[in-house]
Amino acid sequence: MKFALPLLCIYLLLAACNSAPKQQVVIKQQRRSKTDTPQTKVSTPAGDTLSIVAVGDLMPGTSYPNKNTLPPDSGRNSFKHALNYLRNADVAFGNLEGVLLDTGAAIDYKLRSKNKTYLFRIPTAYGALFKDAGFDALSLGNNHTNDFAAAGRKSTAKILDSLGISYAGLKTHPAAIFTIKGIRYGFCAFSPNSQTASLVDIKGAKNLISDLKSKCDIVVVSFHGGAEGVTFEHVPPGDESYNGEYRGNVRLFTHAAVDAGADFIFGHGPHVVRGMEIYNKRLIAYSLGNFCTHSGVSVLGICGLAPLLKITLNKKGEFLNGQIISYRQTHDKGTLRDTLNRAALRIKMLTDSDFTAPGLSISSLGVITPLRGN
Repeated sequence: MKFALPLLCIYLLLAACNSAPKQQVVIKQQRRSKTDTPQTKVSTPAGDTLSIVAVGDLMPGTSYPNKNTLPPDSGRNSFKHALNYLRNADVAFGNLEGVLLDTGAAIDYKLRSKNKTYLFRIPTAYGALFKDAGFDALSLGNNHTNDFAAAGRKSTAKILDSLGISYAGLKTHPAAIFTIKGIRYGFCAFSPNSQTASLVDIKGAKNLISDLKSKCDIVVVSFHGGAEGVTFEHVPPGDESYNGEYRGNVRLFTHAAVDAGADFIFGHGPHVVRGMEIYNKRLIAYSLGNFCTHSGVSVLGICGLAPLLKITLNKKGEFLNGQIISYRQTHDKGTLRDTLNRAALRIKMLTDSDFTAPGLSISSLGVITPLRGN
């Protein structure tokens, strides 16, 4: 009998531990109900980590040169199969490849182009698609933000302001600061193109990032850099050019950005995916390619690969884990889940090919794990 009371206490203690409810990540209030298959849960305590989702180029439809290039459903199903991930992340990012504008002529030098299908004038009503999908911040730092001159940039800023979506990358608006769940985020975006925050001016970029880091908990950097097309999947060791235009030194830029205080960097611009690496415990995704481009952009072969990158950071900004969710683009059915995981497998191959010590491993299912010491 002298052991009965201690044994009873131990039994009650174990029962209480096993029946205690597990902590769940709190979903942002603006998110709607899930419309996709459930995500794989990562067993990390709520409140100790941050969940970030990022995708590449977004251009759900253009009315230029005529409305025949708009989707028949007015883009309503653009993000249908990715809503679960976009809405349930703490913060979701993407690159707005074009301007939100209803009417107006393209800028003079682009009007002289032989192919007008590469000018993207997205109807202003489509801005609501990004809000409904759950995007919190969009990059405007790319080679299409000046397609329709100042009118296009001003209209885009006005629409995004009205929707409460943060944006960055313009020369006049290079960065944004916003707070979600008590975490203060700094977001900035860069490209080598006119009217954008410069990818080429690395010293200026470092100053901007350093200033954001002094004011924010987490700094996210987006960049539109590197050459374009299927022959430019690999990240070269030095400078890149395309059609006579300098497209930056993306390795030099990203490492300098992390040194200045960036916690997560995602690239786009080549229209194909590129590899990833961890540098100083921060994840760099060199290109997430395209995610939702209804027309004017090829979706054939590797151009149709559309990764959604879901990562977890600690509150220091250090990369903990992640997953590449594979999608594929179609012009008739939009962006669809790819059960063959081709985007993840391609990024894995490119990572292994381009980086001797990437600091991470990518599984066949797209699970990203940092290697010891990274």
